[in-house]
Amino acid sequence: MKVTIILLLLVVACVYASRGIPKFRPDAARHWKEFCGKYQKNYDAEEQLHRYKIFKHNLKIIDHLNVRDESASYGITKFADLSSKEFSHRYLLPNYKPAFTEDKYEPVVAAETSALPDNFDWRDKKAVTPVKDQAQCGSCWAFSTVEEIESQWILKGNAALELSPQQIVDCDKKDQGCNGGDTPTAYEYVISAGGLELDSVYPYKAKNEKCQFNASDVAVKISGWKYVVKDKNETEMLSALSTAGPLSICVDAEPWQHYKNGVLSKCAKHLDHCVQLVGYGVEASTNTTFWTVRNSWGADWGEEGYIRIGRDKNLCGIADEVTVAVI
Repeated sequence: MKVTIILLLLVVACVYASRGIPKFRPDAARHWKEFCGKYQKNYDAEEQLHRYKIFKHNLKIIDHLNVRDESASYGITKFADLSSKEFSHRYLLPNYKPAFTEDKYEPVVAAETSALPDNFDWRDKKAVTPVKDQAQCGSCWAFSTVEEIESQWILKGNAALELSPQQIVDCDKKDQGCNGGDTPTAYEYVISAGGLELDSVYPYKAKNEKCQFNASDVAVKISGWKYVVKDKNETEMLSALSTAGPLSICVDAEPWQHYKNGVLSKCAKHLDHCVQLVGYGVEASTNTTFWTVRNSWGADWGEEGYIRIGRDKNLCGIADEVTVAVI
């Protein structure tokens, strides 16, 4: 009987190991030590106990996610010492309320989707700037806006520039800086201000500061923006991405806290994060179609700063608010 139980446990362990799921965690303390060393976490004794408790709880969440979502892998990321509530407060937009304005919708001249390649990525066309890191500031909406403008600037035949999200964080008074905002109002700010400064001139601080905008330092202007998807239509989004370039999108990023790699296939649709859509493709091993999304949590998160999300189910609300800047 004892031998049978041991064999059964070994079989179960092997099943989990084949998917990279650390189901049995007697070495949580070792993982914690490695995590603190890798991400240079330094806590006093009381805070360390609190963070370690959260860390162990997150290991259980990671196990659950790996079982629930078979096409993606979840694990210990740099956010593993944060509770879900803390993560949402620091990196997401918990009070985000997108608003679709009909008169701003303008469908892109449709590409014949049946003639499009199976895999396409604007990074291959040098139309995407390097991955950025918003740090502990709810400024993803400003980053998404800046990234979109940077890409459209490149597609107009200009040299790549890195523009200033801090300018939008500080100076866009219709939004709330590190406390959240929306891409349409950010575009409107950029238009009214007369453009954006370079990030090197107006550097990112990851906090709300007094507006230091200098009109004489403007590097890029935009003439407008528009919604390019209506009624959450992912076929329309595919056409717009292929024709107009990378797109600004807003999504539900709650399960992204522990994402490592693969194609995410389980996600709610409560928008709380804005990012950039840069490509699409097919996962050869599973024939799963996906979107390629650029995040703003640094290149040490996900797939070198990117995440792949399954297509054609509006996962994470990916087709709910899709915009493009007009240079």
